[in-house]
Amino acid sequence: MAEQFDVVVIGAGPGGYVAAIRAAQLGLKVACVDRRAALGGTCLNVGCIPSKALLDSSELFVQAKSHLGQHGITVGDVKLDLPALMARKENLVKGLTSGIAGLFRKHKITFVHGAARLAGKGDEGHEISVKGGESGKEKTSLRAKNVLLATGSEPIRLSALPFDGSSIVSSTEALAFDKVPAHLIVVGGGSIGLELGSVWNRLGAKVTVVEALPRIVPQADAETGELLHKSLVKQGLAFHLETRVQSASTQGGQVIVNANSRGKDILLQGDKVLVSVGRRPHTAGLGLQEAGVQVDEKSGRIIIREGWETSVPGIYAIGDVIEGPMLAHKAEDEGVAVAERLAGRKTHVNYDAIPSSIYTWPEVASVGRTEEEVKERGREYRVGRFPFLANGRARCLGDTEGQVKVIADAATDRVLGVHIIGPRASELIAECVAVMEYAGSAEDIARICHGHPTLSEVVREAALAVDRRALHI
Repeated sequence: MAEQFDVVVIGAGPGGYVAAIRAAQLGLKVACVDRRAALGGTCLNVGCIPSKALLDSSELFVQAKSHLGQHGITVGDVKLDLPALMARKENLVKGLTSGIAGLFRKHKITFVHGAARLAGKGDEGHEISVKGGESGKEKTSLRAKNVLLATGSEPIRLSALPFDGSSIVSSTEALAFDKVPAHLIVVGGGSIGLELGSVWNRLGAKVTVVEALPRIVPQADAETGELLHKSLVKQGLAFHLETRVQSASTQGGQVIVNANSRGKDILLQGDKVLVSVGRRPHTAGLGLQEAGVQVDEKSGRIIIREGWETSVPGIYAIGDVIEGPMLAHKAEDEGVAVAERLAGRKTHVNYDAIPSSIYTWPEVASVGRTEEEVKERGREYRVGRFPFLANGRARCLGDTEGQVKVIADAATDRVLGVHIIGPRASELIAECVAVMEYAGSAEDIARICHGHPTLSEVVREAALAVDRRALHI
């Protein structure tokens, strides 16, 4: 007989496991199902966390190899120990996944390892069948008043570049190369491709980025994206924009990529090709159609109504499987909101104040509208900019590249968007998110006393610059 729960969460990524914990905190009986034995989903196991571990390690490698001299620090011959670097990454992941397992035990959440499928609805709730477990043959039946779908996403596949797990790879394999590629070709100029391209470029690979659109990070503010492009070129990455891959073949351990760039055929050759052209919702095998859950045919995303409820009452969806940016923190906020709603509380998620970050060097972070989006809406606005070059703390760090850009409504001064490229941009953006969450103005940021010397002063100066009264430039 199926065990009864108040809510069964399908997917143990950031959205799913956070929703499970919050629901349990509120007194609900919770089960969480995932295909992986290790909790944390793609983000923790083969995404956000391992990639940031490699980015931080590779940044330190470059610092030791090329930049410590300017601080008066002399080191010997700096060498890369790739197995040790990878072992550190794996230990970080293991520690964090174990931590989530501990939280599940603390909150008495039942974890079921396997592939879940919606199996109909009875008088006592929704039926969920789970196949898998360690043997791959076990079958478990669960029943719940409510079901939360939080199964995340998977890399988009290109017919011209089919994954082989060795030479033509997704981001998963690119996190675990056993040696530094001589030449890594990255197909896709978005955040994932640029982050992993940066890792291997820092560790010694030649990196070529192929992007079909006229610019990299196309969702970013255009000015900020152009500054990032120029910075990455200075670091040694090569770019082919407006270039589409036609086909590829593997010959003698090399991948030959045929592409067309602005009407001209080009040939690229490398030992590894990373295909990173985006992600798509992971919904296969869930039994959505049979259960009556509506899915958008074009995007593959689950259609939701008010309160993140799908077309089937009692079945909810969050994260990458629904509309919106595919970001872990967006999924987390949605997971908390659904859990609290199921416990009878009123909840909301402000989708206009969700930050995004690209962990290249310099980092890029943003919240709100880009300047292009503001223009398209015909809104009158003002812009304030301030460079890190004029900041004392950035000069002490020896990391002065980039700027903060604040966009504010011309009539009300309300902050419409903030775009940062520079050191620790992913941390600096939090202040701007808070101001936007409370409908604050550029004047509000300008009036806040920022510690000196700190990088955060650049945010204040950019806000002052909206009114043409920056102090240090």
